[in-house]
Amino acid sequence: MITKRNFAGDDCSVLGFGCMRFPCNSDGTINEAETFKMLDAAYNSGVNYYDTAYPYHNGTSELVVGKWLKKIPRDSVKIATKLPLWAINDRDDAPRIFNEQLNKLGVDYVDYYLLHAVGRDRWENTVLKLDLIPIFEQLQREGKIRHFGFSFHDNYQLFEEMLNYRKWDFCQIQYNYMDTHHQAGDRGYELAEKLGVPLVIMEPIRGGSLVSFSDEVKERFSALDHNRSMANWALSWVGTHENAKVILSGMSTMEQVEENISTFSPIKPLSKYEMTEVSNIVKYIESRVKNKCTKCRYCMPCPFGVNIPKNFEKWNEFGMYDKVRGGYKLDEWTADKCRNCRACVSKCPQEIPIPEHLAQMLIDFGINKS
Repeated sequence: MITKRNFAGDDCSVLGFGCMRFPCNSDGTINEAETFKMLDAAYNSGVNYYDTAYPYHNGTSELVVGKWLKKIPRDSVKIATKLPLWAINDRDDAPRIFNEQLNKLGVDYVDYYLLHAVGRDRWENTVLKLDLIPIFEQLQREGKIRHFGFSFHDNYQLFEEMLNYRKWDFCQIQYNYMDTHHQAGDRGYELAEKLGVPLVIMEPIRGGSLVSFSDEVKERFSALDHNRSMANWALSWVGTHENAKVILSGMSTMEQVEENISTFSPIKPLSKYEMTEVSNIVKYIESRVKNKCTKCRYCMPCPFGVNIPKNFEKWNEFGMYDKVRGGYKLDEWTADKCRNCRACVSKCPQEIPIPEHLAQMLIDFGINKS
């Protein structure tokens, strides 16, 4: 059976089912029959944590999860969903949307409720300015929310500020072996552990990036243990951290469900030697970046509209992962708009030959600049 950990007093499966990537029909709607088969397979294997949110699948994920919940005892699973802070224009919007979510899910309470995708602007100008937290503290006292937390997308400084603002029941962060210095990162993990705040981990496979390395990188992992898949390495790395109470995986196929169930039944933590070797592989992957852009933005603005740091971020991602998340389509900010005016070159503290690198990037992406 699936490995479980004590999460905020609940006996939760370490594998959490992320409900944002359900299989879809040709018209973009959720394929409910296939989705229910996947949810059933996970449930029957001991997965009891299901994570959805207001915007997932254009607002239909909660509805589909609600249909599935009618098939099983409500208290046999833990349901997490989130408040869309970007949709909150005044204080009354928060309880209205929460009640809408209860109705869509067909439940009387939510086990884990999160402020969704908190960054500096949403924290200061929505959560604090509109004084939203007391609303959910009251809903928690009424039993409509069992545990209250937030999902986080910003830098460590804000994470530290938020974690010390109040006693949170839990929080959710992006964490994987490539993102130890990104967003909350290692320091955020350590602070949460120190303060006794249990963690839900999102993006443990970094949107699929950690399974699509070059053959050379894959061979380095295989040399350590050829029985582990690339997904297993990523998930097991996170699972080795004891305060990672739930690790979310947004599963789209039955094959992914079955592989994840295998990985977590039970989860096999990495040894100290393996953790060290993964760190060494990460250093090698990071050495494959195309240039040393630090995204300081001293080169900006470009008179022709090129978003230079964003282009180089995608190019460096390509160097590390042999792919670009979300693809690269010519747009108003892309490298093809460069006219080699060289206004940016003297501004770059890293002395990057920016126009030449933008041109090479287009070549690497197979784009013929006309």
